[in-house]
Amino acid sequence: MISPLAYVHPDAQIGNNVTVEPFAYIAGDVVIGDDCWIGPGAVIHDGARIGKRCKIHTAASISCLPQDLKFRGEKTTAEIGDDNDIREYVTISRGTASRGKTVIGNGNLFMAYVHVAHDDVIGSHCVVANRCSFAGEVEVGDWVVIGGHCAIHQWVKIGDHVMLQGGCLLSKDVPPYITVRSDTSSYAGLNRIGLERRGFTKEQLDNLTQTCRLLFQSGMNYLNACNEVEAQVEATPERDALLEFIRNSQRGVIKPYTSSK
Repeated sequence: MISPLAYVHPDAQIGNNVTVEPFAYIAGDVVIGDDCWIGPGAVIHDGARIGKRCKIHTAASISCLPQDLKFRGEKTTAEIGDDNDIREYVTISRGTASRGKTVIGNGNLFMAYVHVAHDDVIGSHCVVANRCSFAGEVEVGDWVVIGGHCAIHQWVKIGDHVMLQGGCLLSKDVPPYITVRSDTSSYAGLNRIGLERRGFTKEQLDNLTQTCRLLFQSGMNYLNACNEVEAQVEATPERDALLEFIRNSQRGVIKPYTSSK
């Protein structure tokens, strides 16, 4: 059902069973999948590609122009998967010439006032709490939980199954499976509760615990610690994912465990 009080450009491609509430605005170069709900006052700009069963709440702005001085009006997109819940006043910019698109996976929750900048790539099943801001060209894995009021520097990469405590000011890469402390943006431990909820076995968790102790609590630099992990810890896909992430980091990895500021 499309409200007569909404504006929908005649060129917009709207799927089946889509609800568009009063005062929503949908531009022409837009694709919206089946069973979506577009809330009152939401704005869907040119370049939006929205999957199925998404909810776009009041005053959210999807595929808005990049906040980047290098942007010259090039044709780019913001591509959003299925089953995303995008709450009030969320802003998601479209891409620039750098990557050409901003990409968001499936089944994510973006709480009120979150900002996703140009050319970001965010995975699936993430929860991003209120007032978080991602700068441009950030990459976020799957099953990531980000506490409220976090700020993520441009080009930062965050691995799968990470949890950021609220208020993190993050300028370095975050390897998968770990929790990041809010006041120092440093390693705070294995994200054990999150991993248990997602079905990781005791053996997998014990392997990751041993790996993380060597990487983040041994006092060795990361490259030496990676070598030590390979010598001491049984090879598993999870162990190897951690080592590969650290070795391939371009920005450097967050600080290891610290007992004081």
